[in-house]
Order: sequence, then structure tokens, then C-alpha cells
Amino acid sequence: MLPRLAERRLSAGDLLSIPELAALAHLPWDESIPSLQRAGARAVPPPPGVANAGAAVRPIGVTDSGHLRPVGLRVPDARHHLHILGATGSGKSELMARMILTDAEAGRGVVVIDPKGDLVSDLLMRLPTELGEKVVLFDADSRARPPVLNPLEGTDGPRTVDNLVSIFSRVYAASWGPRTDDILRASLLTLRALPGTPILTDLPKLLSNPAFRQRATDQLDDDVLKGFWTWYGDLSDPGRAQVTAPLLNKVRAFLLRPFVREALAGGPSTVDMNQVLDGGICLVRIAQDALGSETAHLVGSIVVARTWQATTARARIPQAQRHDASLYMDEAHNFLHLPYSLGDMLAEARAYRLSMTLAHQYLRQLPRELEEGISTNARTKIIFNASPEDARHLARHTEPRLTAHDLSNLDVFHAAVRPVLQGAEAPAFTAVTEKLRPPIPGRAKQIRAAAARNARPHPTSAPLRKNDDSTPPRIDPRRTPGRGQPDAPTSA
Repeated sequence: MLPRLAERRLSAGDLLSIPELAALAHLPWDESIPSLQRAGARAVPPPPGVANAGAAVRPIGVTDSGHLRPVGLRVPDARHHLHILGATGSGKSELMARMILTDAEAGRGVVVIDPKGDLVSDLLMRLPTELGEKVVLFDADSRARPPVLNPLEGTDGPRTVDNLVSIFSRVYAASWGPRTDDILRASLLTLRALPGTPILTDLPKLLSNPAFRQRATDQLDDDVLKGFWTWYGDLSDPGRAQVTAPLLNKVRAFLLRPFVREALAGGPSTVDMNQVLDGGICLVRIAQDALGSETAHLVGSIVVARTWQATTARARIPQAQRHDASLYMDEAHNFLHLPYSLGDMLAEARAYRLSMTLAHQYLRQLPRELEEGISTNARTKIIFNASPEDARHLARHTEPRLTAHDLSNLDVFHAAVRPVLQGAEAPAFTAVTEKLRPPIPGRAKQIRAAAARNARPHPTSAPLRKNDDSTPPRIDPRRTPGRGQPDAPTSA
């Protein structure tokens, strides 16, 4: 061995070719080498012009290359909508919580739909006390009486009914047929035609209580609706039970939950979504373990539909006078059972100054048409750690700066951002999201108490319908003749 060492000629220097040098100094390629850590995602600086911080900027995080500085998205650019995607625990909810708190503190309207509960809980522990008077809280786990958002109210009766029937049909698409659709539509139109405030708990009564149904149909002016109820009345009792069973078993499952019955069928609405969009805060905490997945999807979709109705009503307001507002949906694929195309909503919402933020875990949660609509119209992409399959697809938005390898090797709280800047799509960069500020002891209790006061009926909400002087008063079929008392409720 010693003679061999003595023969080494490197001590005095040597001239090596490139192949010889590569053989001696190459990077290791054997993945089994102990303690060898492979390279993760590269750090890419933001392009010029990306916003820093401020009330008119939604925070994203801090740059991870070069001079460290906060980066965010300007509110006008946020109107082009955000798509946040990444694995569980990668930092999506914490990022949304910081954006929501910034919007709320700046006076912008906020609607938040949270199917897990942690996002709303984090917000309640950190919202400023003075914003409590603006908070409308729907919490499926709370014993407090929730506010009311009656889905049957609205100035355009047929459209209101169409929206609700469409949501039911999409949530229960696997077991929904044309007859069920027909019965639900005719029943809701009939309830809308009655005096007073229509409520969903009257639906089972209308279909199963002959006396209530007779008093209701006697007041109808629509010949088509009268024809439907004539057909329905000619059925035998077993025949009626057979045609209504597919609908009633879904409605009962929906209404037997006290939270749903009080929040959606508790009388006139106590929530004005127009006011929420003009600077209010609506937090919808509908944990699926409390309601069941289908009921949670139904409730969330109804809230999204009502938010969109209030958004389109802004057409009557000059564009310069429309307040900026935001709709945040965590696990967004669960709440898009809507009567309108999401692509159309995203395309139109910008003009109404509504920014939509859609967050979920992976692309296959979205139907193909929905995926294409979000890919095209939710123009700002914020991607946390993605699966290799999703990374290959999403890299089309971030190349050449960030490749599929980068997107699938992001660390926790490390995001790839492809922003909209001054209305145009800017090159992608990377950032590290910041932690939420610490929770404030007792703050959640204070905000909940303020929200409970906000849940009380508004003195001007949903007045009873009035008849013209030339029209004889119509009798509310909910009242029994003679005593003027409500009918005994049937099982819902």
C-alpha cells in the first residue's frame, strides 16, 4: 500500500480533463447515501412592482430570496380572483385568515365559508372588538340561536325558486329525478304565493296535510299550479306517498337538524347580504361532522347563492360607488352546487367588485368543467406543496421560473405565487407565509356575544305582504279557521 501512495502525483498539482474531473468531483447521485438531502424548490424573487404591505394590499408572505420584504396583492388585482391549492397542513387556512383579517380591518365586506371550523375559530380569536357589531355568525356547533337567512325570500319569486331547486338537484344529483324536481318546484312556488313569509318547514305540511294543502291551493291564481295540485289530489294516498318519498326524505334530513331549521327556516331573514357586502363580516362555520356532508354542502351552496344574488343586485349602483367585498371558500369544491356557471360568476364578479378566493387540496376534487373555469378566471395562483400529478399540470402557470419539481417540493408554509399585477399576469415567484398573530384571550367570547345581538330580527326585515285595497284579504293557510292559531306542526 505504501508504495502506491508514494506514486501519487497530485501533491504537485495535475492537469485533468473534464471527464476526469467529473469522475472525481461529481455530485452524488446515489439516493441511498445516508444524510444526503436532495434539493427542494428553488427560491425565486418577485417581479418588479409587486406590492408590499398596507390596508389596500392583501398579504401573502415574505420573500425568501434576496432582500427580505413583505409581498401582497393589491385589492384591484384581487378582483381577478385567487385559486389557492395545496396539501392538508401546508398553510392555506393560515394564509386566508391573514387576508380575511386585513379585509375586515380595512372595512371591506367579507363572507367566509368554513367546512372544518378552524378558520372561523382563528378569526374569532383575533378580530378587533370594535368589529363585533359587524359580525354575522352561523356556527353549526353553537347552542346560540343563529341568524336567519331565508332562501325563499326575494323579490323575484320564480328566480328564487329556480335557484333553490337547482341547488337541491345538484347536491342530490345521484338520486334526483324529473318528478322530484317538478314536485319541489310546484311546492315552493305555492309557498311563495301565500301571504306572509314563506318558510321551508311548511313544505312537508303542504305535501302531507290535506287541510293545509286545500287552504293553500284555494288561494292560487296560477292555472298551471292549480293543474299540478289537481293531479296531486287525484292520486291515492299510497300514490302520493310514493311520488313524494324521494323528496321528503331529503327535506326531512335537512330540516331535522335544529341549526338548519333555525338558520334557514326560522322566519324572516335577519341577515341582509347587501349590507354584508358593503362592509359587514359573515362567518359561516358548518363543520361536516356536525351537519353531515350533504347538509353542509347544501347550506354552504345556499349562502354562496345568496351572496351572488346580492352581488348582481349591485348593477343598480354606479361602479365607482360599489364597495370592495370578498368571498372566501375553504374546501371550495363542496359549495359550488350552484344554479349558475362558476366560470360566468368569476368573469362577472370583478365588475361588481367581488373578489372570490377558492381553496382546496388537489385538482381531482373539481369536475373537468369547473377546473377549466377556475384555471382561466381565477387568475392569481397560490400553490403550496402539490402532488407530482398536480405539479405537472400546474407548472404550465409557473414555468419557466418554477418547474413541476419545484411545485412538488415546496416546504410547509412555502408557496409559489403567480400573481396578477396591474391587470396582467406576472411571472411566478416564491414566498414564505407569515404566522397569524397570537390569539387574544377572551376575544372569541366577546365577538360571539356581539354576533348574538346581531342575529336578532331587523325591524325592517321581510314585512308581511300587503294586499291592494281592491283585493279581498287572503287567509294565511297556516292559521286554522275560527281560532287564528297556527296549525300543529307535522314531523319534518
